[in-house]
Amino acid sequence: QVRLVESGGGLVQAGGSLRLSCAASGSPAAVFSIATMGWYRQAPGKQRELVATIKTGGTTTYADSVKGRFTISRDNAKKTVYLQMNNLKVEDAAVYYCNAPWANAWGQGTQITVSS
Repeated sequence: QVRLVESGGGLVQAGGSLRLSCAASGSPAAVFSIATMGWYRQAPGKQRELVATIKTGGTTTYADSVKGRFTISRDNAKKTVYLQMNNLKVEDAAVYYCNAPWANAWGQGTQITVSS
């Protein structure tokens, strides 16, 4: 069973930066390296939304609201996916979740709070 553990959340002022990490376990590195991974977020009272994805080979996609500010990356040897978030806005505040769709696995979520 694949397990995902996020870290790196916290409180930041608007305009600041944070980097989230998502460490995967329960899967061989060779499998992780060819798997698509994603980051989602859910703000209070809103539906969970896709933030970014990264495929094998490094192909990435982003929600329009974060393009140019967020960067998703991966380290296959460490079985870890990252989300670098720059120029954070108040509307970015949410619980951020890591997702491995190929394993139907979600992390526990990490809270991002952005103060104005």
